[in-house]
Amino acid sequence: MTNLVEIRGLRKDYGSLAAVDGVDLDVTAGETLAVVGESGSGKTTLTRLLLRLAEPTAGTVRFDGADLFALPAARLRKVRREMQVVLQDPYSSMNPRMRVTDIVAEPLVTHDRSARGRRGRAKVRARVGELLEAVGLPPDVQDRYPHEFSGGQRQRVSIARALALRPRLVVLDEPTSALDVSVQAQVLDLLTELQARLGLTYVFVSHNLAVVQQIADRVAVMRAGQIVELADAATLFSAPGHEYTRNLLDAVPNPDPRLARRRRAVS
Repeated sequence: MTNLVEIRGLRKDYGSLAAVDGVDLDVTAGETLAVVGESGSGKTTLTRLLLRLAEPTAGTVRFDGADLFALPAARLRKVRREMQVVLQDPYSSMNPRMRVTDIVAEPLVTHDRSARGRRGRAKVRARVGELLEAVGLPPDVQDRYPHEFSGGQRQRVSIARALALRPRLVVLDEPTSALDVSVQAQVLDLLTELQARLGLTYVFVSHNLAVVQQIADRVAVMRAGQIVELADAATLFSAPGHEYTRNLLDAVPNPDPRLARRRRAVS
């Protein structure tokens, strides 16, 4: 399997605090890598560095072989088309005065000159309709505003926007934490279906291990800015190797008494 992302010796200091402290991590093309940990463990800072939304104190992030922190502005702009993000609260990530068609089209207008002007409008509207249909929303909702949608529908709009430029990597930062449990399941099913159909690679950031267990291929556990355990999901949830991971799992209500007893036996 080919690594789409390679992180080596990554560090980010804020004063005397190391928010990310010497992280080495690979993301394989086509997989879902979950990054989990308590609040303040460094998950979000790690993904901001991965997307080059923050500059590191030390270390490198390579995307498809290119060192993100060494790229000139023009080359970085091209790479950004292939790296998109879905945030925790879809409502706060949308301009409430913009219609859905303009929200989803924003990446297209920003990165594709042919999408601008009078000639580009029909092209953009058709593409937005395709994207909305892909995430389970009817194309005729294009002229609605964010407040006219439910939380789950708004998150679908966010996913459509993230897919507008046909990215290879999507960072999902707590994408279901603001949703009801039943809606969470629907969004997770949608993400799984889109990944299979479009060949996407996901970095899924969450503190909800029950959600991670449903979607992740591998799991990286962060504590105090470091990766303390990295394993495939089946192994990590059945036989965690690090005490911190076991503590995280023990805090999750488990309806399967056999698995709970197995975890206690391992610990």
